[in-house]
Amino acid sequence: MKLISYYVPGNQTIRAGWIQDKNVYDMEETYRYLTEMRGETISPPVSLLDYLNLPQEVKQWLLSLTKETPPSFPAVGKEAEVKFAAPLPRPNSFRDFYAFEEHVKTARKKRGLDMVPEWYHFPVFYFSNASAIKGPGEPVEKPRYTEWLDYELEVACVIGKEGRNIKREEALDYIEGFMILNDWSARDIQREEVKVGLGPAKGKDFATSMGPYLVTKDELEDRRSGEHYNIEMKASVNGRLLSRGNMQTLYFSFAQMIERASEDCTLYPGDVLGSGTVGTGCILELGTDIHRWLQKGDIVELSIERLGVLRNEIV
Repeated sequence: MKLISYYVPGNQTIRAGWIQDKNVYDMEETYRYLTEMRGETISPPVSLLDYLNLPQEVKQWLLSLTKETPPSFPAVGKEAEVKFAAPLPRPNSFRDFYAFEEHVKTARKKRGLDMVPEWYHFPVFYFSNASAIKGPGEPVEKPRYTEWLDYELEVACVIGKEGRNIKREEALDYIEGFMILNDWSARDIQREEVKVGLGPAKGKDFATSMGPYLVTKDELEDRRSGEHYNIEMKASVNGRLLSRGNMQTLYFSFAQMIERASEDCTLYPGDVLGSGTVGTGCILELGTDIHRWLQKGDIVELSIERLGVLRNEIV
């Protein structure tokens, strides 16, 4: 399924929905219909976070509807006509990992550094700003303090059920689905911050784009091999293809990331875990001889097979 958040026409209210046959259906209306069909009493979800917090068996109602019965209630509109927000406009938390080896090696080499042995011991992450999330088509403001603005081609998973001390072997069961993620970066600021030893802060906290959909993991099952997914990833600026990679080149899988993040720490439905940048997935790696840093008016498009296209303009 493609799960979304969308703007109600005429105002800035955001509601949850889902897509079938290029039609958008409202999540609350869907669950009113489903509860009447089943004679159940639940509070219908209005936001996607509400939906993610439903019991697993109740979330399955929607899946059964999409597979068995065409919706008997009207659609909000056609997919092409509806304005999407980020699937989770304000997630509970956002951890961004550093899990593609090629990116880490190249980025460190650009700074004259070798790989540190500790990187191979466990997947590392930092907490980013869960209150600065941008959706598809939403403009991204270039911070006044940077001249080296960059994109990062990433994929993110969204946690679908609560868990703590989750074992790697069980971790994929905790994933609701995947979406495209762009971890915008102020490289000149980041370069100075990391010298202090606490990781990026102002180099990262101004914007992160997510979307356009949250695609449930069953939609990717035919591309899964063990813990990895064979899914192509691309990025372009102003129509020019710059980055190409594949999700299967993750050194640390999402199962390993979830195991690490949940060690003596509870993960909740709606928590977002980013992969880190795929190899070649940013200007920092490619070099400014390939493409200059981003400027006002640039349009950045990230595309990942099955997950759609995430497009934002720099303003």
